Amino acid sequence: MTGRLEGKVAFISGAARGQGRAHAVRLAEEGADIIAFDAAAPVPSQGAPAATPQDLAETVREVEKRDRRIVARQADARDLAAVTAVLDEGLAEYGRVDVVVANAGIVGNPGPVAQTSAEEWQAVLDTNLTGVFHTVRAAVPHLIEAGRGGSISLVSSSVALRAQPGLGPYNSSKTGVVGLMRVLALELGEHSIRVNAIHPTTVGTPMIFNEVGYRLFRPDLADPQLEDVEPVYRSLNVLPVAWVEPEDIANAVVFLASEEGRYITGVALPVDAGYALK
Repeated sequence: MTGRLEGKVAFISGAARGQGRAHAVRLAEEGADIIAFDAAAPVPSQGAPAATPQDLAETVREVEKRDRRIVARQADARDLAAVTAVLDEGLAEYGRVDVVVANAGIVGNPGPVAQTSAEEWQAVLDTNLTGVFHTVRAAVPHLIEAGRGGSISLVSSSVALRAQPGLGPYNSSKTGVVGLMRVLALELGEHSIRVNAIHPTTVGTPMIFNEVGYRLFRPDLADPQLEDVEPVYRSLNVLPVAWVEPEDIANAVVFLASEEGRYITGVALPVDAGYALK
């Protein structure tokens, strides 16, 4: 099935690579034009290698290869004015927004809560929770004013369904996203704007393919590599996979944004290979 989002426009945060790029590409494949942004630069307490302007340019190329239009800019989700400016530029180009995907997030630097600095805590919440609020806050007035309804997907995490030690700020921020989703679903339902959260398990992106993540799950090794950590990633899930692909999460975004998901709102949707069951 194709063309499920023909004529619609999607606003996506954290679109330079990984899940964000997959969301942009899949939505484009279904007919949507894209408004996208990413810091595409290091941010405090990132915990994984930063995306780059070149990454964001590759997202543009991938969307345009699918004969869809895209407005893509560097902007930090922590900066409401910058986020709003990107959306305003996209609205000037396309005249509408229908789908919002608040995807930008960082993992932070692992460690016990008792050893987590106030700066580390705040940095992770600023991107993962406040950044989601900024993305939604910029878009919601336009969705309401247009009167066409819409779909908002907030990308949370499987750790909001089953916590992991060593990731206190990340767990807390991603759990907070669920609370925000539920309030928004209640507030926006009368406008036919649906709001859901998506909860991925380990996803094959730089967020798990990096030395910080390797050390979190194999602290017994001085220099763990992917092959050392893969069995641990596999042990997190019920299904026999160490991770899912970004496209698996993007497929959920497309489903929720399409007519097939027209009566789904206020849902915490796991795409987690059974992670939450353990």
